[in-house]
Parts: sequence; C-alpha cells; structure tokens
Amino acid sequence: MKYIARSRGVSHLYAHLVLTPKYRRKVITKAMLERLGELVKDLCEKWQCELMEFNGEPDHVHIVFRYFPQMQLSKFVNNLKSVTSRKIREEFPAEVTKTYGAKKVFWTEAYSLDSCGDAPLDVLRRYVQNQKGCQ
Repeated sequence: MKYIARSRGVSHLYAHLVLTPKYRRKVITKAMLERLGELVKDLCEKWQCELMEFNGEPDHVHIVFRYFPQMQLSKFVNNLKSVTSRKIREEFPAEVTKTYGAKKVFWTEAYSLDSCGDAPLDVLRRYVQNQKGCQ
C-alpha cells in the first residue's frame, strides 16, 4: 500500500464518484467527455487530490480519485458539479440547449460517492477504463 503523509497523519483514501446529467439524458458527447476530463483534472489539482481515472458514457461519468482526510467531500463534489456544469453550458451551448432548452441545468442534484480500497481499486479502474465512451 502506498500511504501519503500529509499534515499530521498518513492516508490511503480513494473514492468513486458517479455523476449523471439531469433526467439521465444522453447529452454527453465525445468532445464534452474530453472537456469534462480536463475540467475534473484541473479541479482535483486545485482541491489537492489526485485524479486516478475518468471516463463515461452519454448519460453518466465515473471519476476515481485519491483524497486526504482533511478534504470535505460534499463541498468538493458540489464545486465540481457547479464548475463543470457552468463550463459545459458555456462551451457547448447548442448541445445543451437541444436537450434542456433554456433551463440552466446539466447535472442532476443526486450523485453516487463510494469509498474504495486497494483490492477493488484495480477492478474499479478497469471498469471505468472500459466505459464505452461517447460517439
């Protein structure tokens, strides 16, 4: 196991986050998925966590990341959803408007966040890597 020392302790924490667009619509295109990956990577760096894997399909994305105990996960997830939603609506207005009209939405309010340890992490990473992607 690879523990990382930080502050007053060491940790080995990983999480699997799944986000879905509002009404689970199949709105995510290949270009959007690529941009979302860039945005998520940047946000992970700002929040001082490590993006391990990112992928998705037209109706959801998977994010596997390493984090530290000091991180407030709910605030991170809300910030990630807020920033990515705003950027995707700005950068892909035609695609988003086609699906949602004038509503300023992208992600659903709900999300799935699961912790994972060493044993399932490899399996989880392969699962995320093998997502079909977007056309």
